[in-house]
Amino acid sequence: MSDMPIARKTTARMPARSVSARLGGGFVYGLLLPLAAAVIYEAAFRAGLVQARLLPPPSRIGETLWKLASSGALTTHVIATLLRVGLGFGLGAIIGVMLGALTGSSTLARRLLDPTLQALRAIPSLAWVPLFILWLGIFEPSKIALIAVGCFFPVYLGVMGAIANVDRKIVEVGRAFRLSRLKLARRVLLPAILPDTVVALRSGLGLGFMFVVAAEIMGASEGLGYLLVDGQQLGKPDQILAAILCFAVLGKAADWLILVATRPLLSWQDSFARSG
Repeated sequence: MSDMPIARKTTARMPARSVSARLGGGFVYGLLLPLAAAVIYEAAFRAGLVQARLLPPPSRIGETLWKLASSGALTTHVIATLLRVGLGFGLGAIIGVMLGALTGSSTLARRLLDPTLQALRAIPSLAWVPLFILWLGIFEPSKIALIAVGCFFPVYLGVMGAIANVDRKIVEVGRAFRLSRLKLARRVLLPAILPDTVVALRSGLGLGFMFVVAAEIMGASEGLGYLLVDGQQLGKPDQILAAILCFAVLGKAADWLILVATRPLLSWQDSFARSG
């Protein structure tokens, strides 16, 4: 029997197009909408059609970003935020994958653990803030713990659901070929759950960028969340929008890195999305 994943539906090949060409084309198309919106708003501002006191034009936001970058402050804030998100996401994703795999593959574990985890999932993110400050203090551990909580639940749900919903027929095919438990996991279960696991990781990372704002409100002196709070307190909408723009760019870049890193693992797929 070949070493090809049993979970694959078909052996048809995609049209011969380079990965770099697809990624480059998607990047260009993705810029069209925000660039068009920025140009239209800038033109309306310069024509005097809109008042930009609370919503500055893109040119003013660009000036603010340039000032922050030239002073070195932007680099400091971006690095602080990325470190927090990276550590929190790594911790939350690892625990989420482990518990998701356990509850997805074991009915007993699912009955024991899942109700409690689902109840914890309903707790608002800001409700954890005072508890983590009390337990871990005001510094980095409490911030990373809060981000990890935000990343954990979508990863846990995605992995648990992916394993629990694996088609029973493909497992029976693997057993019919007398695959060992390890080979069954590697050649049947793992390929079957990988697509949903990647989606879960992307969702967890997105929530990590959301939770880092709440984390950086917890007494942080640097980070993009600090820039947001500082801009709000000092009445600087251009700084607030500059920080939001940085969050958007960094979040999209991180999501793109996950796609690129996992693309070789999903190269066997012959899905509708890949044919377009």
